[in-house]
Amino acid sequence: MKPNFIPPLFLFICFAITAFKTDEPKNHSTIKTKFDYFNVDNLGNIYTINGEELTKYLPSTKYFARYSNLKLGNITSVDVTNPLKLVLYYRDFQQIVFLDNQLSLNSEVVSLEQLGYEQTDLVCASANNSFWIYNKQNNELVRFNESSKKIAFTGNLKQVLQTELSPNFMTEYNGFLYLNCPETGIYVFDIFGAFSKVISIKALKQFQVDENLLYFKKDSSLCSFNYQLFEEACKTLNRAAKSTDVKLRNKKIYVSYKDSIRISNLVNL
Repeated sequence: MKPNFIPPLFLFICFAITAFKTDEPKNHSTIKTKFDYFNVDNLGNIYTINGEELTKYLPSTKYFARYSNLKLGNITSVDVTNPLKLVLYYRDFQQIVFLDNQLSLNSEVVSLEQLGYEQTDLVCASANNSFWIYNKQNNELVRFNESSKKIAFTGNLKQVLQTELSPNFMTEYNGFLYLNCPETGIYVFDIFGAFSKVISIKALKQFQVDENLLYFKKDSSLCSFNYQLFEEACKTLNRAAKSTDVKLRNKKIYVSYKDSIRISNLVNL
């Protein structure tokens, strides 16, 4: 009786399928958890926010630590620009909390009411451990240093810019503050609070800044806008029809859904 003969091509196909299945987990990973929104720092650490609770995951997606303060209510925003000093804002109580990379208190809690700002809508991190606020009461951006001393301000932006502003997000990048107003565009200010320009992209909830590019989610696509060349480019994302947010960091893309975050290499979009 002749031994069974297995064609070389069949062996190659089986090997290729096995290799593909083995490599797939290396290209994609998932965090399954309940959350309202998320953020990613420049080291690849992932932060999910669910009500009053902040949870940190390592780049490997392994759980690392958790922080909550029931006395302050829900966390309005978390700025992870500096992984060694996270900026948490609690709008209901007008309080700012600073955490280190272990999610332990980094410094004294800042009460904006005690500083004289009782209607602050937005807070974000700034260079040299300073921070920005947007105060709705007088339509003003104010920058404070590490000791909560006022070091820069814009004055009333309604008068300066001659327009109504309803900002919903702001972030600082490379010495410039980007203030997002969905109805009118993105207003850019320098580190001293001087108005620089307006970028005419509207209807955004959030965005990321990298060099001359803005990255943002539009429907099921990830888009970039070069605000020097005025060029926009979009790429449809796999499995992104029901996604809630998209972020880029260190050649990885983070796509969030209702109960999970999927992390992929950019080459695997």
